[in-house]
Amino acid sequence: MFNKRYYYLIKIQYLGYRFHGWQKQPDVKTIHLMIDRTLKFILKDIKFKTLGAGRTDAMVSANEAALELFIYNEPIADFDEFLELFNHNLPQDIRALSIKEVNKEFNIIQDSKLKEYHYVFSEGQKNHPFCAPILTTILEPLDVELMKKGAKLFEGTHNFKTYCYRATDKGKYQRTVEFSEIVNNDLYTANFFPEQSYVFKVVGKGFMRNQIRLMFGALIKLGRGEVTLDYIEQTLKSDSAEVMDYIAPASGLILHKIRFQ
Repeated sequence: MFNKRYYYLIKIQYLGYRFHGWQKQPDVKTIHLMIDRTLKFILKDIKFKTLGAGRTDAMVSANEAALELFIYNEPIADFDEFLELFNHNLPQDIRALSIKEVNKEFNIIQDSKLKEYHYVFSEGQKNHPFCAPILTTILEPLDVELMKKGAKLFEGTHNFKTYCYRATDKGKYQRTVEFSEIVNNDLYTANFFPEQSYVFKVVGKGFMRNQIRLMFGALIKLGRGEVTLDYIEQTLKSDSAEVMDYIAPASGLILHKIRFQ
């Protein structure tokens, strides 16, 4: 029997704190597992397949992530009705934002896209426990102004081997960071948040395993006075053999937005 395929782009958001990342894994809850389980329930006997735009690590959240849904033989008749049913059955920490039909040439993995990540943090004090899912608390005082200068060093095309977890000599580590800065946090707020918090914003086409958490780990070390701006500059050179030994906690990292070009 000929199977006609229909293609859809779905934007979602989720709180990653209780999940073991995006990718399906044996015996643990992941975002992809819960999405496919929900789709199987609402689509009943309709054959389908899903692909994510990228993988997030355990405890990492997303304000706007994307997945491609392939449905065989029976198209979605009413997008509003589909979203309502999908959200009604998804766990409360996952929400579908939108759905639109795309053509068969669209490839969510290979098509050019920009990803914007945010890392939310505070320094110098113990925060309310409710902050833990989306805000990393650095207990020691940090020189945030110096960290802001360090963040700008990541902009441009560099060798990011130092900022790839378990890098090998066979990988391709030259990557371009379009934008990198630390700003005061006015995006993520709650009455239990500290009076002062910050967001490390990074934009690029693609990031390696733990790259942003390792970059922010270097900035934490910079803010503590353990490394210098010159050290960060040296780690980005083509001949750098430095290995970053501090990965910032996962729960402060948020995939803020994906833009397809």
